[in-house]
Amino acid sequence: MSTPTTSSSSSAKPGQWNDQRIEIIIGALLRTGVLLAAALVLAGGALYLNRHGHDVPNYHVFHGESGALKSAGAIVTGARTLRGQAIIQLGLLVLIATPVARVAFSAIAFAIERDYMYVVITLIVLGILLYSLIGQ
Repeated sequence: MSTPTTSSSSSAKPGQWNDQRIEIIIGALLRTGVLLAAALVLAGGALYLNRHGHDVPNYHVFHGESGALKSAGAIVTGARTLRGQAIIQLGLLVLIATPVARVAFSAIAFAIERDYMYVVITLIVLGILLYSLIGQ
């Protein structure tokens, strides 16, 4: 005698989008972003200390980042040439981009689920985030 099957939102077919699968993907996205950022900052810090660890810091005067590390393009270029400070900055950019990517993925997931009110709200939040990061 076979038991009747009931359909529920938690028993989705493989490849089908549901809330649980979306939450798992978002969790993996956030973990990956944070771990990648930490690894980049650690590697950049180790590289920087290896090259400049003997320099005596002057804490009496604050020196900001050089102009070469104030744009994303310059940071990526510096990281390609294995400059420690640029790799640290790249790690910080990845850390900042992680929650922004989460919001963007949420908008896509809401669109797939055809929950258009949440798509609009999420796109507004994404617009505010991007404006606060890019807009001057």
